[in-house]
Amino acid sequence: MFDVAVYTTTAITLIVIMDPPGQVPVFLSLVGRRSPEVRRRAAWQAPLVSLFVISLFAIGGRAVLSYLHIGIPALQGAGGLLLLMVALQLLTGTGEPPTGKAADDVNVALVPLGTPLLAGPGAIAAVIVAVSQADGEAGAYLAIAAAIVTAHAVVCLALLYSTTLIRILKVSGITLLAKIAGLLLAAIAVQLIATSVIGFAATA
Repeated sequence: MFDVAVYTTTAITLIVIMDPPGQVPVFLSLVGRRSPEVRRRAAWQAPLVSLFVISLFAIGGRAVLSYLHIGIPALQGAGGLLLLMVALQLLTGTGEPPTGKAADDVNVALVPLGTPLLAGPGAIAAVIVAVSQADGEAGAYLAIAAAIVTAHAVVCLALLYSTTLIRILKVSGITLLAKIAGLLLAAIAVQLIATSVIGFAATA
C-alpha cells in the first residue's frame, strides 16, 4: 500500500534541500547568453541528470559507499570543492564555457546544476536514509520513488519558467546575476566543506 506519510516527508525534504528557487540565479547565469533552444534543453536535462544520479544512490548508494569506504562527509567535501571552483569562475568572469551545443549541455546539465547542486550530498544522504528506514515495505519504496520524481518535476518547472526572465534581465542583468550566483555558490561550498570537516572530526 502506498505510504502517503513517507511520500510527503521525502518529497518536502528533497524540495527543501534542492531549493528550486535558489537554483534559478545559477541556471540563468550559466545559460542566459545561450540560445532559447539550449536554455529549454538545459532546463529539463539538468533535473534529468539529477534524477538519474539520485535514483542510482536510492537503489544501491549505501552498498556502493560502503564498498568504496566513502562516508557522507567525503561526499560533502568533494561537492564543496567542486562548487567552489564553479563559484570562482562565475565571480572572476573566467567561467565562460566553450561555444557549441555539447559544451553548453555539459556545463549546465552535468555541472554544477545536475550535480552537485541538485544531486548533492544533502539530497543523496536524505534518499539513502529514507530507503534505509523503509524496512523492506513495498509501499514505502513506491512512495520514495514518487517523491523523488515529484521533487525533480518541481525543479524542472522552476527552471523552465525561469527562462522567461532572460528577456527582462538582458545581458547586463545576466552578468550581475552571475556575480550574485557566484557569491552564493561560494558560501554554499564553504558550508559544505565546513560540514565535511565537522563530520570527519566527529567520526575520528
